[in-house]
Amino acid sequence: MTGRSCEKAMLNTSTEKRSVAPVAGGDFLAADETRAYVQPRWYAAYTRANHERRVADQLAERSVENLLPQYESVRKWKDRRVRLQMPLFPGYVFVHLALRDRLQVLQVPGVACLVGFAGRPVAVPEEEVTRIREFLERGLHAEPHPYLQAGRRARVVRGPLTGLEGIVARRKNRSRLVLSFEVIQRSMAVEMDEGDLAAI
Repeated sequence: MTGRSCEKAMLNTSTEKRSVAPVAGGDFLAADETRAYVQPRWYAAYTRANHERRVADQLAERSVENLLPQYESVRKWKDRRVRLQMPLFPGYVFVHLALRDRLQVLQVPGVACLVGFAGRPVAVPEEEVTRIREFLERGLHAEPHPYLQAGRRARVVRGPLTGLEGIVARRKNRSRLVLSFEVIQRSMAVEMDEGDLAAI
């Protein structure tokens, strides 16, 4: 998405006339940003390629709450098949923290930045993180999918995913429900029976 950016060290300031609040280090934040500075929220940390697991482990060692969604992938290796745990959203680890503590994440080797727009980190909606967690806790199989924003929308009306909404896609004569996450511009998909879906 146009305007998406990374934040590595400090929040930008603005010359607009807004109510501001002082923070450590001499920076000033607009009043509507102060809460984000002191209250923990979920953010997406963008990592170097193939560093997701390593970053998640180091975050855990620093007592930073994080979420690395993974899925099982079967790969051929020589004369046998190997089951691997792969990142569901390659290049991203979700972190839960207040922006004042962001250096705990930004200083971790392998972390490139916190994802944001116009130079400022943008929080991932709490409901999206909850949706991912609940999905994984149920042991349901999902896979990465090309990012989708438009398409035939549907709601699950039967089964463990009842109430979940997404975009319907077809693959090998099977229906897949695609869930998209705007901040990271990534999607995941799960196979569904067409009879379990209702158009919305």
